Amino acid sequence: MVGISHLEVPLKLHGRRVELRTLTVADYEAWHEVRVRCRDWLVPWEPRTYGEVLPEEDRASFAYRCQARERERQLGTGYGFGIFLFGTFVGEISLSSIQRGPFQSAMIGYWIDKQVAGRGLMPEAVVTVMSFAFEELGLHRLEIAIVPRNRASRRVMEKLGLREEGIALRYLEIDGRWEDHVRYAITVEEWVERREDYRAKWL
Repeated sequence: MVGISHLEVPLKLHGRRVELRTLTVADYEAWHEVRVRCRDWLVPWEPRTYGEVLPEEDRASFAYRCQARERERQLGTGYGFGIFLFGTFVGEISLSSIQRGPFQSAMIGYWIDKQVAGRGLMPEAVVTVMSFAFEELGLHRLEIAIVPRNRASRRVMEKLGLREEGIALRYLEIDGRWEDHVRYAITVEEWVERREDYRAKWL
C-alpha cells in the first residue's frame, strides 16, 4: 500500500521510456500547449455532459484539477498522472473509481499527444499503471472502457491482450452523446500469469 510519506512528494512511476508523475500547477504551460494543439483529436473521445460548454483550459481550472486529484490520492480513491517522454509532457493516464471491500477494482483512462501516438508509449504507460495497481495498491481487477470506433485506443488493448468483455450500451456520455463502450478487463490472476512478459517488453 502507498504510505503517507509518498503523499508528501509527487508520485512517480517508471516504464522503459516514460515517466508517470502526478501533475502540479508548474506543468500547466506544457499541458495547455498539447491540449490546444490536439483539441480536435481528443474532444470526440472525452466525457462531458450533453449541452455543456467545454471548461476553460486556464491556469486556475488546471490548478483546481490538480488539487482535486491530490485529494483523491490522499483518500486512496484515484491517482492521476502526467505522461512524460524524456521529460516532455505527452499525455495523461488515470486510475479512478477505486473501490475497496469485495470489489478491489478501478478504471483506467488515458489520452496522448497526437504527435507521439503509435509509438507504443501508451501500452507502456498502461502496463506501468497496472503494475502499480496490482503490486502496490493490491487491487484485484482493472477495467478500461472504449468507444468502439476509437480504433487507436482499442489497439492499445489489443497490444496488451486485455480480455474483451463485450459492449455496454449507452455506457458513458462522450462529447455530448451517450456512447456504447467496449469493456476490457484484467484481474490480478491474469496479471501474475503475464507479469514477466509485460515487464520484459514494456518495463
